[in-house]
Amino acid sequence: MNLRKHNDSSHGLPSATAVHADRVKKTHRYAVTVLWTGNTGRGTSGYREYERRHEISASTQKPSIPGSSDPAFRGDSARWNPEELLVAALSACHKLWYLHLCAEAGIVVTAYVDEAEGVMEETADGSGRFQNVTLRPKVTLASGSDLKKARALHDVAHEKCFIANSVNFPVHHEPEISTG
Repeated sequence: MNLRKHNDSSHGLPSATAVHADRVKKTHRYAVTVLWTGNTGRGTSGYREYERRHEISASTQKPSIPGSSDPAFRGDSARWNPEELLVAALSACHKLWYLHLCAEAGIVVTAYVDEAEGVMEETADGSGRFQNVTLRPKVTLASGSDLKKARALHDVAHEKCFIANSVNFPVHHEPEISTG
């Protein structure tokens, strides 16, 4: 167990309070706005009377994300749906951790593309849930890189991914690693 001692500012001496460094937590907050833009003039007067379109924004300095529902639920296929955004969040989080871990380990990644896929099951009452998501990253490393270590870092990235740690379904990864 790591202990950190804090100095008592009035005496310059270590205080009796020790902080467990392995239990220190940081809290991060994320605020988004979802603006429904699909009112065709009749509001939600009927299931077929409104569009599922919306705009997702996080600040004035980021571009909005055009959203809708899945086309199976009367959505616009040209817009991102929540299910795609969830799969994308899992893929991006894994990629960011993986690149970080490779940089720390001295493994040079020169290309990374993930063709991730989520499987959602809809129930008879219209609700549903994701069954799983499979990440399929194709990673290219600089020649001379340690392929075994590079493969093992996918497991570590999975363990550290904030989004994967927050969902209640399995997230698998099937990496392909090559040198270029």
